[in-house]
Amino acid sequence: MSFTDPAQALIQLIEIVARLRSPEGCPWDREQTPASLKRYLLEETYEVLEALDREEPSAIRLELGDLLLQIVFLSRLFEERGLFDIADVAEGIANKLVHRHPHVFQGTASISLEELNHQWDRIKSQEPSRSPGIHGLLCDIPSQLPALLRAQKVTEKAARVGFDWENSQGVAAKIKEETEEFVEACNHRSQTEIEHEFGDLLFSLVNLARFLNITAEDALRKAVERFQRRFEFIERALAERGRTLQESSLETMNALWEKAKQTAG
Repeated sequence: MSFTDPAQALIQLIEIVARLRSPEGCPWDREQTPASLKRYLLEETYEVLEALDREEPSAIRLELGDLLLQIVFLSRLFEERGLFDIADVAEGIANKLVHRHPHVFQGTASISLEELNHQWDRIKSQEPSRSPGIHGLLCDIPSQLPALLRAQKVTEKAARVGFDWENSQGVAAKIKEETEEFVEACNHRSQTEIEHEFGDLLFSLVNLARFLNITAEDALRKAVERFQRRFEFIERALAERGRTLQESSLETMNALWEKAKQTAG
């Protein structure tokens, strides 16, 4: 099925989800709750990220569709409770974008990226808090974010008000200091203190990533993917020789690892 009109396609999806949730629909879909859908929302988000890493348009399109389904499905659950519907969701984000981009929608003069960041923070600070009773520059950063991503968002916000190093050399010096403290902790301190110093070291590395315009979460995810591809190369190469990982020496696996770096990426 192909639609030339985006609105028509979205209406079709909304109607399908409503049908699935109806008494004549699917038993599994009728049993779902906002709590039960959290895991699927998270899984689909990571599958979109994986497709983006592979840079495969067909896979990206499919995974975005799966993610869109979760948004429409969750909106339907709250519509059934009389709280809001998908139109409210779309209208809310549309209004927010217009409100936060006066330089675009109010025809103001062009501004620099630094001025844009300050304007963004100022406008956000004037909006109602998502967590009533809780105020502060960092309060709207979700605690459920992956730790590396959360660390980068926290430091980005602090940097916007001047709480930051002057340059990447200052961060590099901090990493050296934290590395020395971590080694010292490993030699003479408790497990709790070792964990503490390890966390400080990771946090400093996230700051360096920020200075280098690298997203730490993406960098680590890609590193894990590279490791997995290369390790699977080792497994396949050994299997072709009629051997298993357990039957192979570290020297053999290291040699195959170097070969994997050239052929498996």
